[in-house]
Amino acid sequence: MSFRATNANELFIRNQTKEFARVNAVPTTERAADQEASGLVDERYVVGVDYGTLSGRAVVVRVSDGAELGSAAFAYPHAVMDRILARSGVTLPPDWALQVPSDYVDVLKHAVPDAIAAAGIDPANVVGIGTDFTACTMIPTLSDGTPLNELPEFADRPHAYVKLWKHHAAQPQADRINELAAVRGESWSPRYGGLISSEWEFAKGLQLLEEDPEIYDRMQHWVEAADWIVWQLTGTYVRNACTAGYKGMLQDGEYPSRDFLKALNPGFETFAETKVAHQIGQLGASAGRLSAEAAALTGLPEGIAVAVGNVDAHVTAPAARAVKPGQMVAIMGTSTCHVMNSDRLVEVPGMCGVVDGGIVDGLYGYEAGQSGVGDIFAWFVENQVPARYSTEAAAAGLSVHQYLTELIAGQPVGGHGLVALDWASGNRSVLVDHELSGLVLGTTLTTRTEEIYRALLESTAFGTRKIVETFTAAGVPVTEFIVAGGLLKNAFLMQVYSDVLRMPISTIASDQGPALGSAIHAAVAAGVYPNVLAAGEAMGKVNTNVYQPNDEAADAYDRLYAEYSLLHDYFGRGANDVMHRLAALRREGFAAASAGAASVGAGGTDLDSLEQQSLEPEPEHKPEHSAGATAQSMEAAK
Repeated sequence: MSFRATNANELFIRNQTKEFARVNAVPTTERAADQEASGLVDERYVVGVDYGTLSGRAVVVRVSDGAELGSAAFAYPHAVMDRILARSGVTLPPDWALQVPSDYVDVLKHAVPDAIAAAGIDPANVVGIGTDFTACTMIPTLSDGTPLNELPEFADRPHAYVKLWKHHAAQPQADRINELAAVRGESWSPRYGGLISSEWEFAKGLQLLEEDPEIYDRMQHWVEAADWIVWQLTGTYVRNACTAGYKGMLQDGEYPSRDFLKALNPGFETFAETKVAHQIGQLGASAGRLSAEAAALTGLPEGIAVAVGNVDAHVTAPAARAVKPGQMVAIMGTSTCHVMNSDRLVEVPGMCGVVDGGIVDGLYGYEAGQSGVGDIFAWFVENQVPARYSTEAAAAGLSVHQYLTELIAGQPVGGHGLVALDWASGNRSVLVDHELSGLVLGTTLTTRTEEIYRALLESTAFGTRKIVETFTAAGVPVTEFIVAGGLLKNAFLMQVYSDVLRMPISTIASDQGPALGSAIHAAVAAGVYPNVLAAGEAMGKVNTNVYQPNDEAADAYDRLYAEYSLLHDYFGRGANDVMHRLAALRREGFAAASAGAASVGAGGTDLDSLEQQSLEPEPEHKPEHSAGATAQSMEAAK
């Protein structure tokens, strides 16, 4: 089931996109070489695999000290399908984002062996493997874990594919869930700040039921990708406690009631018990042992420990040694996820959730986030930057991101006369509304491209400040701010965050924070350490207070933030619903266009031409323009 190509069509697509499925290997680090020379090395290793939006990364880590010995990356051949379903020619509606699950298995096949080779170690000394995933990323499967898109009869059905975390087309269903929960006073709702997201399991599941009931009825498990990939490694389905709590609304051992689900839709009554509920695995525990099939695929020893799955953000906290109350970790990439622990259970308005033990045992784990960060910067560079900037950047030996950053780095705060809202992919926290959209205010005929770029950078810092202030006001104070993820490489952006937050910024001392976090959990699952706290202390790494706030810049940013806050509440809290009306118009336009296309198709649409178009990578999916590449290239000039 899990390690075969799904069909001939997908094999053809992969052959057409070999240049996209690249593998990058990183050799042994200098630090590791020094420690090996000392002779004081525990020759046991673990592998961490981080599944991002566009690629998967594997890292080999020494259990004694967290030294990262080698890593490799593999880009998903199908990338993100947000316009056309690969090979079929089916046009996707607005706000869809799908993936192909076999791409995830390809990461195991390519990145893991290449990371082992880059590390130069004997794979026989690997004692465990851990994985993390974007969330909430959902896969409809049969009872044995076969994804429904692998069934020939469903290959052209969008709902049979993976719904990626940034699939926001279930907003109408999320709205109904929130409205009903408020009317009924559901006890679980305050644990999610009073609003659940369209990104989560129940909203996406309800959309599936209502838009393709045949797929829904055939589906036997509604599986988090974080758990599906562990299933492929062990042959056993174990549901991880992290996504079950944060994305599956499992609180105090219970999901939303049958009565509640029936009130949403009679066909949804048994969703929790028949499609979602399953054995729960605790974080850091072993989900099982590496199967013979998975061992052959990865080159790792059969029978080693496989850690219970986890989320890319939450798994990073111990990798940054940031698990104490008050330490907020912002994992900044295509989006930003903010996680922190507290010894208090508090209902924070607009948070993504709070789960007992959601990050580490013994503390309440809190989550918030921004739906678009690196994605916004990538969108701007791909669609709004004149060609001459690319030419000038290339001449200077810089990426466009680096070049734009250099152009605006010396400008006084507020000198562009702009303020932007960071909602191009909706608002995850604290408004929890994915029908909100982006805005740049203050442009004139003299406004330059780089000034708009700076305003977008600043808008994401303002969005983070809104989250920090909301947590603090609710009684969960943020006392330390640590950044992980690719965007920490942009020194200018980090300084903006420090100034806007009026806080020092610490950074994780690893280029592969989530993968390191997964490796830490693998070490615990293998029995090397008694718990995640101990493993994180030994294997995690952080650079403290790298950026300090500049008082003069912070004062100026306070003035811009005041304007941001006015816009935030005006457009986000109901005073003006223009963004919702525009979203409705966009959906109506798509429906009209689809109806017209169907009418033409009945008379003989050239579907072969559509299929051929779908094989050509669209500009937003090219590696050099991806949000993942954005995170790697956005380094400010020193």
